[in-house]
Amino acid sequence: MASLSAGKEVHEVSEVKPRAKIMWGRTHYDRYLLPCVAEFFGTALFVFSGCASVIENSAGTGRLQPAVAHGLALSISIAISGGHMNPAVTLGVTVAGGLKLIMLFPYWAAQFCGAIVGAGFARAVASSHESFVNASGGAFDAIKADHQVGVALLAEGIMTFFLVLSVCLSAVNRQSKTPLAPFCIGLTLCVGILGAGAVSGGCLNPARAFGPAVVAKHWPYHWVYWVGPLAAGLLVGIVLRTLLGDPRTRLTFRKREPSS
Repeated sequence: MASLSAGKEVHEVSEVKPRAKIMWGRTHYDRYLLPCVAEFFGTALFVFSGCASVIENSAGTGRLQPAVAHGLALSISIAISGGHMNPAVTLGVTVAGGLKLIMLFPYWAAQFCGAIVGAGFARAVASSHESFVNASGGAFDAIKADHQVGVALLAEGIMTFFLVLSVCLSAVNRQSKTPLAPFCIGLTLCVGILGAGAVSGGCLNPARAFGPAVVAKHWPYHWVYWVGPLAAGLLVGIVLRTLLGDPRTRLTFRKREPSS
């Protein structure tokens, strides 16, 4: 009797182990690989839509068309993939405690690769080579001289700050997150492009600047579109950690646990 029960226990354990291995594999795929795949495709869709709107808007119908196109593309990409599509957003969310530090660089790699692919597709579907050249391939060329750098850097930082803050408060913070997050974030981006478009081009996203710069080989003042947004993302993370974050992630003014 004892041997039968022991054999049954061994049989049960042998059945559980493969299941545990399967669950382990699925869990790590869902936690680490799948988010990066979502970032890649989401960023590719966003950059493709943004670049295409700029390339076909090179005749000069105003900033409204690119602003709306970028905002809608971001909203759709977030709704589909749930991703960041923006290295500045990823940095802010990581510092705020919404993403593990180990995922920061994989997210960035997926975003930059997706941006290159999206910009490449935008070039492939451009109506003409002339329109592609006139729009610098969708790359940012609003800064024409050194004296514009300071203002452009400030504009990129301010508008990216509000964009990353919108992401963190509407999609990450437990106390303020809402199902309308994709719409709120897309609308914030639209406003940011309209506000900063005349000064810096309204990039607010290092990946959005990097992809078309690689495809079009257009690099003047490219660093502005990295420094401003990334500094803003870092600042938002610090603000969330110290002031606006929920009690789970905030490092100051935390609720004390009741003593047992």
